[in-house]
Amino acid sequence: MQHETSVRIYFQDTDAGGIVYHSNYLDYAERARSEFLYDLGLSNTSLIEQGVAFVVRRLEMDFRASAKLDDLLTVKTQIADIKNASIVMEQTVCRNETDLVRITLQLAFVNPQTMRPIRVPVDIKTLFEKYMKPQGEN
Repeated sequence: MQHETSVRIYFQDTDAGGIVYHSNYLDYAERARSEFLYDLGLSNTSLIEQGVAFVVRRLEMDFRASAKLDDLLTVKTQIADIKNASIVMEQTVCRNETDLVRITLQLAFVNPQTMRPIRVPVDIKTLFEKYMKPQGEN
């Protein structure tokens, strides 16, 4: 199963040529991760209050095509792997069926007070497992 979030491209997202500026895809992916949490009944605020936060440890982006002014995009989010203290998430920014940007990131779970690594809480792991990418799928 994957989570999907829609993103509309506004004038502020583009350069003078009407093409989405590359760093904005990180913003779209961040919004999609927050929407993913909300749809699971979580939020960054509620997690922090429980002593749980996650931070980006590693990020890889593959730019395949450009989005343009007024495009309606979909950010697809899946969990690729769950480790003891981190998860690997894959996000794809699409226009219709065309992949524009593929993002792979490792999120480390930390205590927000100390910023020291913590284990992925069992209840969160259980929720995330519903969005695990099937084995062998690209």
